[in-house]
Amino acid sequence: MSVNCATTEGTLRYYERFAGRAANGHFRKQQDLVLSSIGVGTYLGHPDEATDANYADAVVRAVQLGSNVIDSAANYRFQRSERSIGEALRTITNEHGIARDELVICTKGGYLPFDGAPPRNVREYVNETFVKPGIASFNDFVGGSHCMTPAYLQNQLEQSLRNMKIECVDVYYIHNPETQLQYVSEDEFYQRLLLAFEQLEKNRAEGKLAYYGVATWNGFRVPPDSGGHHSLVGMFEAAYAVGGDEHGFRFIQLPFNLAMPEALTLANETVEDEQMAVLEAAAGLGVTVVASASMLQGRVARGLPEEVRKSLGSLATDAQTAIQFVRSAPGITTALVGMSSVAHVDENLKLTEIEPIGSESFGKIWA
Repeated sequence: MSVNCATTEGTLRYYERFAGRAANGHFRKQQDLVLSSIGVGTYLGHPDEATDANYADAVVRAVQLGSNVIDSAANYRFQRSERSIGEALRTITNEHGIARDELVICTKGGYLPFDGAPPRNVREYVNETFVKPGIASFNDFVGGSHCMTPAYLQNQLEQSLRNMKIECVDVYYIHNPETQLQYVSEDEFYQRLLLAFEQLEKNRAEGKLAYYGVATWNGFRVPPDSGGHHSLVGMFEAAYAVGGDEHGFRFIQLPFNLAMPEALTLANETVEDEQMAVLEAAAGLGVTVVASASMLQGRVARGLPEEVRKSLGSLATDAQTAIQFVRSAPGITTALVGMSSVAHVDENLKLTEIEPIGSESFGKIWA
């Protein structure tokens, strides 16, 4: 693997920087990489220069404190979050001596990204940005906002690389593909997914991305007969069809938190005629699971019952408690936490020095 991506050697080097400081269990090995159990999310915030600067500072601080997973999306803050990451990476490599191959950079494509701010006329923006250049037609966008055609994803991947000033994305997700199921049949959906995966495999071969997957909101946490469910096994088989044994479909991202535990509790996947939750299915398939919405935008980071706080180690803050729950769940590799200020980074990453709770103790939370 090129040093333009995260590497086994690079992420191991990052892990070794924290020898004697990071608690056991903070770093986890997945897909021949070493990933931190807490990652930086960049979803929320105003599309302004002050927030840009805050995010850049927060990402730098997080990497200094032991978080090497950084997550974004083309549409987060109208491309500004990706650009903030680009600025942070420049500082990290030039001023702090941490190399690109030590960091796992993840982003997503699928939604209209806009450029810095919402356009006055969305149709005109789509026409000028995508239709006239031949990247996509108006009909390619379902609901007027979501597209996953090969040409569109190619355009979005290359845009993300420019925004972050990198040559390779470590994990590239198709963003909320379940949006398509509101407008097309399941058969048509999987045909579109197959073509998308085929395009992403081509980019793997060219070194523009290392792994790919899907980042969902509802797809993996609803019943199979809901009309919006994703079959992880079906997606894995689609990737195998276009990439063979060495295919790159190795990551999924889904919401998991104290209020949304379905990935662990809802048996909505079928593997060899056995019903199981998506976390168990992913483990069996060798797919790494990253949790989004670890604090549900702060809604599960305050006012937690004392019984819950005690079961998770009586930590200093409810925010730490909420993160501890997610990073301790069996099957979750990294808990993403939106952190747009250095103060939040300092508070949340105190957890790097605290072990996640064991599976036996975690199981008692649900007893």
